[in-house]
Amino acid sequence: MTKTKECAEGTCLLVHQCRLPLSTWTVNHLAGLLRRHLKAIRSRWRALPHGRIAVIVLAVLRHDQRLADMAGGNNVSESTVRRWRDELIGLLAAQAPRLDRALKKVARQGG
Repeated sequence: MTKTKECAEGTCLLVHQCRLPLSTWTVNHLAGLLRRHLKAIRSRWRALPHGRIAVIVLAVLRHDQRLADMAGGNNVSESTVRRWRDELIGLLAAQAPRLDRALKKVARQGG
């Protein structure tokens, strides 16, 4: 089986760009989470820089961009974007407070 980078006959590649109203802090926060995680698991490299991965994942989550569209526009595979999405969701979920602790805090504050 051979792989080519040429388009099939009658098809063309389209890249759709969207504008994300994101703060620099949001992108840097996600990139920092990813950077620390990769250092902890001793991962050597990624296909794209941490900040670019964070922006791709945010576009997938915020604008419901299709994984295949984001992958094609960034020269990575769809499964790679899916793995990045799942990885960053897991990292964010690990930072979230546990439900029982959050409910106790709300009860203490009179909620």
